[in-house]
Amino acid sequence: MLIGMLLPNSRTEPDGSAVIRVLGYNIRSMRDDTGALARVITACAPDLVLVQEAPRFFRWRKKLARLAAASGQVILTGGATAAGPAILCSLGATVERTEDVLLPLTPGLHRRGLATAVVRFGAARLGVISCHLSLQKDERHEQAGMLLDRLAGLGVEHAVAGGDLNERPDGPAFRLLSDSLQDCRTTAPWGGEFTSTPADPHQRIDAVFATKGIEVLGCGVPLEQPGITEADLRAATDHLPVLAALRVPATA
Repeated sequence: MLIGMLLPNSRTEPDGSAVIRVLGYNIRSMRDDTGALARVITACAPDLVLVQEAPRFFRWRKKLARLAAASGQVILTGGATAAGPAILCSLGATVERTEDVLLPLTPGLHRRGLATAVVRFGAARLGVISCHLSLQKDERHEQAGMLLDRLAGLGVEHAVAGGDLNERPDGPAFRLLSDSLQDCRTTAPWGGEFTSTPADPHQRIDAVFATKGIEVLGCGVPLEQPGITEADLRAATDHLPVLAALRVPATA
């Protein structure tokens, strides 16, 4: 997939595989322009949205539900029950199961968690994890290992994971994940690279990963996606989103 080309739309292939779009997005507890946020998500036309910093306090479910409805999604799992990570999905997903996981708490640091699910798109079965790793280096590395363990424990052949890693690709937690999974941006670069900050993009700390059997068709910040404006990207939140197009094989 060449940079500047459009990502393929979601579809089911004759062999039973599914082409899907996965969006990773730190939404900063919806403290910014929620109209701009909904427009960005809608324009990306995702099948799955891996959310970080979903609302966690007063009426958090209602806030997340409003965002889902405004962007053509439904809440799959997560939010306050996963300490921030959440997963939204389109109506094309068939949900098998979900689980919110709280990671061990380090005194003095923010509680972290994982939103996890197993879904189907036609004949393609997929494990899904949304994560937001620690600001502290050693804890972040431990959490990356826990994410890989949880991914293996989903009992599926194909899976995606993504989120705000709070670390650049040369960091130990990022490398641990990319050694075991495909870093989708590295596998098939598309769009923009840097995710932080919208006003001054200079570092990639958000990513989408996929297991080796998934074909990555393109991945990056959707700067040229129709319907997305620079103004909305800046107003929506303090991170830029990561959009990946993936071909997931049919489950045998």
